[in-house]
Amino acid sequence: MSEAAASTSLTPNSRSGQLAELGGERFDLVIIGGGITGAGVARDAARRGLRVALVEASDFAAGTSSRSSKLIHGGLRYLAMGEVGLVRETARERQAVHQMAPHLAEPCWMVVPARSRASLMKIRAGIGAYEKLGAVADADRHLSWDRDALADHEPCLRQDEYPWACAYLEYMTDDARLVLAVLRDAVGAGAQVASRLPVVDLIWEGNQIDGVVAECGLSGDRVEIRASAVVNATGPWVERLARFERPAANDRLHPSKGVHVVVLAERLPVQNLVIMNTSDKRSIFVLPRGDAVAIGTTDTSYHGERLLWPEIEQIDVEYLLKPLERYFDVEPLGFDDVVAAWSGVRPLVAQKGKEAAEISRKEEVWVGTGGMITIAGGKLTGFRTMAKTVLDFVAKRLGRSLGAGPGPDPIPGGDLSSNLDAHAATVAATTGLERPLVDRLVRLYGNETSQVLALGHQPIVPGGRVVAGEVEWAVQIDGALALEDLIYRRTRAAWYTPAEREDLVAPAALLMADLLGWDESRTAAEVESVQGRYASELQFQDSTG
Repeated sequence: MSEAAASTSLTPNSRSGQLAELGGERFDLVIIGGGITGAGVARDAARRGLRVALVEASDFAAGTSSRSSKLIHGGLRYLAMGEVGLVRETARERQAVHQMAPHLAEPCWMVVPARSRASLMKIRAGIGAYEKLGAVADADRHLSWDRDALADHEPCLRQDEYPWACAYLEYMTDDARLVLAVLRDAVGAGAQVASRLPVVDLIWEGNQIDGVVAECGLSGDRVEIRASAVVNATGPWVERLARFERPAANDRLHPSKGVHVVVLAERLPVQNLVIMNTSDKRSIFVLPRGDAVAIGTTDTSYHGERLLWPEIEQIDVEYLLKPLERYFDVEPLGFDDVVAAWSGVRPLVAQKGKEAAEISRKEEVWVGTGGMITIAGGKLTGFRTMAKTVLDFVAKRLGRSLGAGPGPDPIPGGDLSSNLDAHAATVAATTGLERPLVDRLVRLYGNETSQVLALGHQPIVPGGRVVAGEVEWAVQIDGALALEDLIYRRTRAAWYTPAEREDLVAPAALLMADLLGWDESRTAAEVESVQGRYASELQFQDSTG
């Protein structure tokens, strides 16, 4: 394992030592929340020279930041909603994220089917405006596909219904791994980060917040983390944390639930990202990745209590599967074809009289009565610009200039000298491993793939694509503390390796047990927990009552 990887590790030398360091230093800034927003703020602040601590109640990226549509995109549909500024900002940020992590922002064709030439012209006009806002290079502009082109590029699209299509470039990502890489970059710049360390109270000096009290989810020990500025970046939980303020903040959120379902690629053999229109005039995506295809997302107001793992209802699944029969020449897909699913809650900022699908995705930042800086809303793509906005508030809180923020320098895994396919070909030739296995690894680990393979290149499940070295990397570098962390947020096996996800659980748990010192009872409990999570994904609730 390289010195560079070790220097950016999310795994502390010891938990007790980590807590002692957090409690023994006064920080400029403590960030609450280890999703993409908190990670972006930590990287920006640490790169500007601030003493930074970040604490996360669960695992890094455990919530919304691992449940997105896995796209780095500007949000074409928001252009029709009049969100020109938001679209311009996020469309241009796509290239910045690509520069930082080309393995986690891979350009892919997004296909918009059209029923007629007139419809195609209208779509092209909208996409042309989008590309202009995003400063897209001429060589990367959209293409028009007729029947012949569609037969080559997207043969299962129903050409009797959609004889035309417009294809433009968007970027596929892996949201959880993007969070991990951004956090590792923050650590490399001096930030201290800790998972399983929920904030249970605020520290007050007079009428001002002077830090947080956190309780270790592993030992139960409490630690006071003193800081001159506190940022609440807890996503759907921002209001729960804000209730520690005096007086408590008023409700500002309109939580929205987004559901995705996964089917086997052999049942829906699409070759590109595809946009489909729904019965309520929304757009949803078909998202191929390896042997799996995800379809999403819903966008409905959420009033439940399960913010970490919101319920998936039958009506959600039906909503996502129904448009497929209009768009693709495949056998109809039903509940039994769904092999995995995920749901997440978006922390939208409420707008009076608007439902979730109509609400702006623009972030909002506010300062509470005790000085806590809270951010909600925003998009995965815009995490850098959100961080800059938050740091402007932090600068005011600290009473000093912080200088310019960091540019789109490569983050861990992102220092690639060739495109992904060329890099994968080099790794495959060097190791003798099959391309599908290497292709998957390169899109998770980038230029650190060879280091992962050096820890163990044998598949954990015979014939599978998840290798043993990923377990050690997850524990030693990526801060994994539970089997769920490994399966869901480090290897992404729960959703993207359907052929082996069931068989992977037990042997992966044994490998983690060796690394983390679990006994038989703990190992069995970890296996049972993940198997229970698998089952709950597919127990779609009957929403008819």
